[in-house]
Amino acid sequence: MALGALLACGADRDALIRRLGTLDLGEWSLEVVRKEEHGIGALHVAVKTPPETGHGRHLHHIEAMISSGDLPDRVRAQAIAVFRRLGEAEAGIHGVDIQSLHFHEVGAVDAIVDIVGTCLLLHDLGVDRVVCSPLPMGRGFVRCMHGVIPLPAPATVALTRGVPTYGVDIEGELVTPTGAALMTALADEFGPQPSMRVESVGYGAGTMTLPDRPNIVRVMVGQPGSGEVREVAVVETNVDDMSPQLFDVAMERLLQVGALDVYASPIQMKKNRPGLLITVMCPPECVRAVVEVLFSETTTLGVRVRNCERMCMEREVVAVTTEYGDIRVKVGRWDAARRDEAAASAVSASEEHGTRQSGDAGICKAMPEYDDVKAAALRHGVPARVVAEAAVRAFRTAQEA
Repeated sequence: MALGALLACGADRDALIRRLGTLDLGEWSLEVVRKEEHGIGALHVAVKTPPETGHGRHLHHIEAMISSGDLPDRVRAQAIAVFRRLGEAEAGIHGVDIQSLHFHEVGAVDAIVDIVGTCLLLHDLGVDRVVCSPLPMGRGFVRCMHGVIPLPAPATVALTRGVPTYGVDIEGELVTPTGAALMTALADEFGPQPSMRVESVGYGAGTMTLPDRPNIVRVMVGQPGSGEVREVAVVETNVDDMSPQLFDVAMERLLQVGALDVYASPIQMKKNRPGLLITVMCPPECVRAVVEVLFSETTTLGVRVRNCERMCMEREVVAVTTEYGDIRVKVGRWDAARRDEAAASAVSASEEHGTRQSGDAGICKAMPEYDDVKAAALRHGVPARVVAEAAVRAFRTAQEA
């Protein structure tokens, strides 16, 4: 369903097939048909393969296949991360080591195309941040390679631990393990639709027919809202009796439940003990989930919560061409009409970050994407700083042309 929705948003179907064709998948084809779901036009994507008798694969086979394909570095890393999440969930359920786990349904060609293809289409559309709504969970039972299992499937439940979900009175599997792995691995945030300027909308249709609603996934692609004031909640707590190693798990779970930012600051507490000030910034509707994670994953007995306003620059991601290859650059803009004297004086020019500020032209910042800079630096054997500077120069040249 994700493939259909992303293709409907304008992603390149031919480029998708060409890239997937570099994977050692054997014989397969992609069938894309338009369907109507309760009056809504949607694309249904089906992967056609010959009948398979032994399509199960181990994780290292799938990772090797993805690594050998002609895929962008970001896509390769994302796809492997999705399969690792699936593997960890399945291994935990079956009580086996992840490397000895034998994938069945998710090792089939159609599942590999679904996962790698979704990562490819997100990359093709230039998606830099993914926000996902809470996931609906159906009920009942479903038959799989292991027999009849309850819904939601055990793997789906394991994958969505710490993620907002809700029950739906529909008999059937609304979120599959593959879908759960994709969303939990790729989504930066779970919650309501963020402030954005929608540029394209796509609907992907599933195979199951629901009695009273369309069986679709909707994807909206656009740019973040322009520098408006947004209300956020700040949750803080002090701890002085917790191993710093445990903060890693706490941070991961906080981000999973919708935190926008998490950080720890060293402080000196009563009885002259060193401690940590844990600060979490999140949407107001995520406060309860954040507090529950802090209570369960840290040693704190209480937290402080306050609401505040956050002002954000308008952001977009553009690709620039350098002597080291194409590098994505995150661009932040703040136009002069939104800038008062205090805000203007608080912003200093930074050559390293490509900041520009003059007269009524507003403020423009450019920061090369670290993953692209690192990959190019390793590929060409040059310092990452040199690649980053080249990307900023290329961005400035394009802006001045």
